[in-house]
Amino acid sequence: MTPLTPYAAPDPQAGAAVKATDRAHVFHSWSAQELIDPLAVAGAEGSYFWDYEGNRYLDFASGLVFTNIGYQHPKVVAAIQEQAGKLATFAPAFALEARSEAARLIAERTPGDLDKIFFTNGGAEAVENAIRMARVHTGRPKVLSAYRSYHGATTTAINLTGDPRRWASDSGAAGVVRFWAPFLYRSPFYSSTEQEECARALDHLESVIAHEGPGTIAAVILETVPGTAGIMVPPPGYLAGVRELCDRHGIVFVADEVMAGFGRTGRWFATEHFDVVPDLLTFAKGVNSGYVPLGGVAISGAIADTFARRPYPGGLTYSGHPLACAAAVATIELMAEEGIVEQAAHLGDAVLGPGLRELAARHPSVGEVRGLGAFWAVELVRDRETREPLVPYNATGEANAPMAAFAAACRKNGLWPFVNMNRTHAVPPLTTSEAEAKEGLAALDAALAVADEHTV
Repeated sequence: MTPLTPYAAPDPQAGAAVKATDRAHVFHSWSAQELIDPLAVAGAEGSYFWDYEGNRYLDFASGLVFTNIGYQHPKVVAAIQEQAGKLATFAPAFALEARSEAARLIAERTPGDLDKIFFTNGGAEAVENAIRMARVHTGRPKVLSAYRSYHGATTTAINLTGDPRRWASDSGAAGVVRFWAPFLYRSPFYSSTEQEECARALDHLESVIAHEGPGTIAAVILETVPGTAGIMVPPPGYLAGVRELCDRHGIVFVADEVMAGFGRTGRWFATEHFDVVPDLLTFAKGVNSGYVPLGGVAISGAIADTFARRPYPGGLTYSGHPLACAAAVATIELMAEEGIVEQAAHLGDAVLGPGLRELAARHPSVGEVRGLGAFWAVELVRDRETREPLVPYNATGEANAPMAAFAAACRKNGLWPFVNMNRTHAVPPLTTSEAEAKEGLAALDAALAVADEHTV
């Protein structure tokens, strides 16, 4: 079937057939299968996708925050096609042009001496392998991770995760200890300033390390800027403080940049905002905008040396898949050529940041706006004074009705939102134009009026 374009005639019959087959055979993640109604997507281009009914949506979710260069970028599509014609697949133990070049381009952009790249198929596998590297390198069992975090759905990654998606799979025996990272708007430390929040959060982490036994801790893992959990930009000095604590105790510092990396925050990696170099850095998503699944770990010299004469105890059949790596090469090159990282920074500074703050000033349902680049969260509340969330923590069903109504209003106005708990995230493709971003803000404006109806 020839793909539709934004201007093609609707084809509801074809859409109904796609949905019927999906409902008969596809098992969807994170869902009660009989309670979902997936949209049948006919096509996508740039910042938009559309259904078979002729409805077009501005994607303010970037898929799952991975289409950093938008949909169907011709340079990446062409690179995949060319690689498929040359060498569609090959085992990971060989040196391949696409794999080598992808690793080189990534290493050029990672901070410090993170110059060795281990490829995975996605972010969760990247986290799994980073933690394995840290444990083997240190000979220690424990890993510290933060509440309000998400690291993936594989066994180690889900146990590291600090949100409710972990609960059903939490073994309670994975060597994971959690701590509170800074978040001034809902401070667990009763802080009133960013400086207080930073200092108290570091004191707390230092205490956790001391009471757990520094010699038992292999790694501290943090999303540089937490994504799904709420895009809480860490206060100045916090990540540097974590780096110092890790150095003091011989602990590996793992920066999870799966969502924040490859331009999302207006820098190649979010660590650049904070002048911090981790020992391991995980990536995925934006490395090739999800055109072909790819993730990986960028490895420091010290940890790479551990495995110079000692085999690394891990591997994947499709590690550094040629199609995925060719897509990464094309993506990174075009991002550099077209100034896409700079475009993300401009989008945040000139449009998204000011626009969201202007909406916050007019809508009582907005408690806080926060973010960097093309990576923003809008915290929705019932009461600005008490900061009571618009819906309870981890709400479902009727308890989540206000957020469901807000999301439906977004879609009615042609905006596909990223909604999680009591927040909506503004995370469009980095290639989104100013006009498109303003179109999205106008749709949010209308939808926030629906959220305002549930305030006190």
